[in-house]
Amino acid sequence: MTDLLKTVKMTGRQLPSRVVVYGVEGSGKTSFPSSAPSPLYLMSRGETGLETLIDAGQLGDIPHLPQFESWLEYLACLDQLIEQTHEYKTLIIDAANGFEHLLYEHVCDTEFGGNWGQKGFASFGQGYSISASHWEAMLAKLDVLRETKKMGIILLAHAKIATFKNPAGEDYDRFTPDIHRHQWGLLHKWSDIVMFFDFVTAIDTDGSRAKGKGGTQRIAHCERRASWDAKNRHGMPETFSLGTSPTEAWANFLTALGKGPKA
Repeated sequence: MTDLLKTVKMTGRQLPSRVVVYGVEGSGKTSFPSSAPSPLYLMSRGETGLETLIDAGQLGDIPHLPQFESWLEYLACLDQLIEQTHEYKTLIIDAANGFEHLLYEHVCDTEFGGNWGQKGFASFGQGYSISASHWEAMLAKLDVLRETKKMGIILLAHAKIATFKNPAGEDYDRFTPDIHRHQWGLLHKWSDIVMFFDFVTAIDTDGSRAKGKGGTQRIAHCERRASWDAKNRHGMPETFSLGTSPTEAWANFLTALGKGPKA
């Protein structure tokens, strides 16, 4: 029998972080990880943001694969990244929402005969519950990549406004990733960093109705508040500026992590 006390460790393994970035449209979430070390983008069906930015000259040549059309195709790609030798250091999933939908299509076809209705996928939320084990297995593959290839993992997601069921008082609306609660619960627990990208907005209360002003300065929120979900395990500041370019945004992120130049 192994003496477990001899396996006690005092240090971590220095693995790259597991990051989730979500935000309002135009906040720079797609371009943000383009300045990460040796990035590779995996895009779900319909995600054209990266290619639009490249075509418009807003980004240079960024390695990316053609859009994925099925969940199994996506998993096969992760397996190849695990098994094959390559130089990529950062994997960017664009977007988690789109790959989530590919998963639901797969589960609907294989478990419910393609029936999305009340006698199929939507029956008592069974489709979402069954999908959770597949989603968790996918996150496990990302962990293998992180451990064996030392790849940083960044998942991008669109935002939605959802009602938070507040057990301590009245319910209220907040920003959260546009992902079903089953899958978001697993992803939130798995991640080391969750950042919400937004714009700084001042509220003018003069007159009979409040009005928003400004809204041009992009900012990253790194800690949970009533209005949004966020977290980090790195002692990052509550917020940091995303600057005016992807390069500046990434540099500010590294500084917030304590890995960049000090101001």
